[in-house]
Amino acid sequence: MPPKSLAAGNWKMHGTLASLQEIESLVQATSDNKHSCDVLICPSFIYIAAFAERTKGTNVMIGAQDCHAHASGAHTGDVSANQLADVGASHVIVGHSERRADHTETSEQVHAKAAAVHEAGLISIVCVGETESERDASKAEAVVTGQIIASVPDSATPENTVIAYEPVWAIGTGRTPTVKDVADMHDSIRATLIEQFGQAANGFSILYGGSVKPANAKELMSASNVNGALVGGASLKAEDFNGIIDAYR
Repeated sequence: MPPKSLAAGNWKMHGTLASLQEIESLVQATSDNKHSCDVLICPSFIYIAAFAERTKGTNVMIGAQDCHAHASGAHTGDVSANQLADVGASHVIVGHSERRADHTETSEQVHAKAAAVHEAGLISIVCVGETESERDASKAEAVVTGQIIASVPDSATPENTVIAYEPVWAIGTGRTPTVKDVADMHDSIRATLIEQFGQAANGFSILYGGSVKPANAKELMSASNVNGALVGGASLKAEDFNGIIDAYR
């Protein structure tokens, strides 16, 4: 079965309840069923329930940006995958470069979180990517391959796991790798997944993230083994995000 295409918006620490207007606009823009990709928005935890209630029965899914590795317990300020499922989330991003950098998350911690997401019946979006210094030192492929091996649990299947490749140096900087750079890394990720999971790994969706905009989405989405996008700032406005979804119309 070929990978599903997914356009996922990571709102990071942006948005308010007033942003429901953008969700309304996105629901309307995707209601014609003319696109061939799934559509996902991941807002801050506190808005998941309200957004999920509004998108029920529509073409827009709502996910989360992180979760704790435990199902419950004395973990002040944390949120479990079970709780996210309870309020209507369908996906959980784990291992985003900002979590790895700002919260010193290791691939082993990401592995545990992804396993918790699967246990809760949700879909994990496991993020990997190299820094600028790692790419300049010709270590990009080795770094990303190592992150895949250490971060993706044995419980992963094409149905419950999406991989997102985000070159750290391209996130929010306006810098974008060449289409060949993206294709080469996605091909390497696919090969690594096949080594781990056999031919079933041909069904895993692999997203590209890093300064994806309406102007470059079609070209980037056409690269080898690119099955969609994980979008930051350009997903905050329905008009911009819909311009990226247009790559799949």
